[in-house]
Amino acid sequence: MTSASNRAGPAIAFVLVGVLCISLNDMLIKQLSSGYPLHQIVFFRSFVAIMVSLVFLRFEGGLAALRTDQPMLHAMRGILVVISNMSYFLALAVMPLADATALFFAAPLFITLLSIPILGEKVGPLRMGAVIVGFIGVVIMQRPWESSASLDISRIVLMLPVLAALTYALNQLMTRKLGVKAPASALAIYIQGSFILVSVCFFLVAGDGRFAAHTTNGSLQFLLRAWVWPAPEDWKVLIGMGVNGALIGYCLSQAYRLADAATVAPFEYIGLPMAVLWGLFIFGDLPTWEIWAGIVLILSSGLFVFFRERTKARRVTQRPVARRH
Repeated sequence: MTSASNRAGPAIAFVLVGVLCISLNDMLIKQLSSGYPLHQIVFFRSFVAIMVSLVFLRFEGGLAALRTDQPMLHAMRGILVVISNMSYFLALAVMPLADATALFFAAPLFITLLSIPILGEKVGPLRMGAVIVGFIGVVIMQRPWESSASLDISRIVLMLPVLAALTYALNQLMTRKLGVKAPASALAIYIQGSFILVSVCFFLVAGDGRFAAHTTNGSLQFLLRAWVWPAPEDWKVLIGMGVNGALIGYCLSQAYRLADAATVAPFEYIGLPMAVLWGLFIFGDLPTWEIWAGIVLILSSGLFVFFRERTKARRVTQRPVARRH
């Protein structure tokens, strides 16, 4: 992989900014989840985000950059990111922020694992061992030793962040494939357009709240609740979420365009301590021992992968280069 296609420094900077924006976005959506339906929040956020992304696009080739010879791959990528966000936010409405985020952090593990068959990247036995340790943390957070009746959250809801993680990982790996030809702003616009399309469809089918009356499930209530006109104090939050959403789409797309997935993914772990802090100071939630154990295992595996990558990069740099004369 050439230096032009594997610029680790800028890629890491982009992913750190993207994760910070994701953490802020999650906190705001959880705050709004008791008063607005998910598809309405997503619509407002994506409408603002696509406007901001069009500004970015102007500096990355203009409208001509939206042309693509891979429309089906872009459509599949849009479907994956919609599934990822919807499933995660449905869990977030009824789960503590740190719990949902910790379970979602199976995503970097999936990315490292799936980069082998999808991108042809090499993952050695030590790095694979770290991935296995991380997945053990995910299993602990699922509390398989407890009966479904004793859990305060259903097994289905507990699996939603894991589904979000898997579809998110597939989305990022597809970004790596598509990013060679498409600028980050174009990739972000395709994603926001997918969100708008799905939100409008939800509004046409369930926007009057008729289906919400038939369920007491918190996640389904969040999905099917009727649209309401936003309160004056919520407008700035919705607009801010849109700008934030544009930064998320741009930064993460750019990160996975500039460097290989196994290098970028471990830096997403910074979102774990952020989620714990938001949950504690905003919502008053403190993780259980299972969540703490899972966080420790996932962070440990991520840090090991990071140091392993850095050591490998140093060896490659120090290795003599054979030149042709």
